[in-house]
Amino acid sequence: MIEKIKLLSKILNESYNEKTVVTCLGDFFAHEFNSSGFNIILKTDYTSDKPIFPLYKHNGIIGYVEFDCVNSDLNEFLETALPLISLKVQNIVLTARMQKSLEFQNVMKNIAKIIETQYELQYIIPLLGEMIDKFIQDHLIYIFVKKDDKFLLMWPNSCKDTKIFDIINAEPLKRVTTEELGVFPLVYEEKLLGYIVTKNLDNKLTYKEIEYMEELTSQSATTINRANSYAEILKHATLDALTGFYNRGQLEERVKQEISSSKRQKTPLCVIMTDIDYFKKVNDKYGHLAGDLVLKTVSKIMRSQLREYDTAGRYGGEEFVILLPFTKLREAKMVAERLRKKVEQANIEISDTETISITISMGIYEINPDDNEETLIKNVDKALYEAKETGRNRIVAYEV
Repeated sequence: MIEKIKLLSKILNESYNEKTVVTCLGDFFAHEFNSSGFNIILKTDYTSDKPIFPLYKHNGIIGYVEFDCVNSDLNEFLETALPLISLKVQNIVLTARMQKSLEFQNVMKNIAKIIETQYELQYIIPLLGEMIDKFIQDHLIYIFVKKDDKFLLMWPNSCKDTKIFDIINAEPLKRVTTEELGVFPLVYEEKLLGYIVTKNLDNKLTYKEIEYMEELTSQSATTINRANSYAEILKHATLDALTGFYNRGQLEERVKQEISSSKRQKTPLCVIMTDIDYFKKVNDKYGHLAGDLVLKTVSKIMRSQLREYDTAGRYGGEEFVILLPFTKLREAKMVAERLRKKVEQANIEISDTETISITISMGIYEINPDDNEETLIKNVDKALYEAKETGRNRIVAYEV
């Protein structure tokens, strides 16, 4: 008996989570007592047709151990073994809770960063969704935002569960939790902005997870409200919030101005259109925060390579347009090549332990006397398309 207790203690000391404890103890009981079907159930209200034995913390039950069958030797051994197993399970549960608390604090910090740096829902919602999805495991996460009295699914791309739509369209202002679903209203100053919905894949939300979700939705509602408040302002703004370059609307105005100036003064004008290669793969693998960091890095490199009178703008997504007044095609190719190399050589730190490298493809076009803004963008876009189709990380000039 003493040798078995020593072996049990050794196994418990070397086990670091619930899965390893169950596996190692299962092997131990099978070998030492010819018993099968060992399991640990961390529920206080568990019942079973199989033999079960309670695990205690002080005078309260924290779970059970279960066997397919128990012989007299095992039954006697468990009188000594169960307190040891109970203590190990207590430590595992405590460690898991501490880890969960740390993860929660990290999520809250990341949401706070979003509040400081992001203004547009199209960027904010995927970031929120990814962070909550990683934190609330074993659940599908859906984010709905109210627009024109309707709730639009903003993350992920689809939801096939009609019950979710039935619940949110009823507009409950209070939390709804069932065995399958958790519906958490996004409310800011008594105004309903949308919902975050969790759908159970394995286990229903725990009491602690519900508390976490309520704090997460409160913080998310603040973020979304801030984005809504700035939405009208950003429509009329001249700069892209993420890169600091001209946004598309202002860029299109600058294209018209530069074409007009070029024709009036009879001076050359070139345009470069760039696209970050395989940008979607960066977002898919590392998340949108890493994608934003890539965009900021590329825009910073561009800014360092341009002259004072050049114009750069974010055309959309990962595409940028650069206007080079007083510049012939040969000179524009030199600017583009210098920029391409600088981006290729950059190492982008996406975490404390990982860096990535990226490349860009570029199209170049020099304006002709008969061109307008539409033909200018159309021709440079053709050049960019060819650069991407012929291998990426290269420059192609469109010549009429």
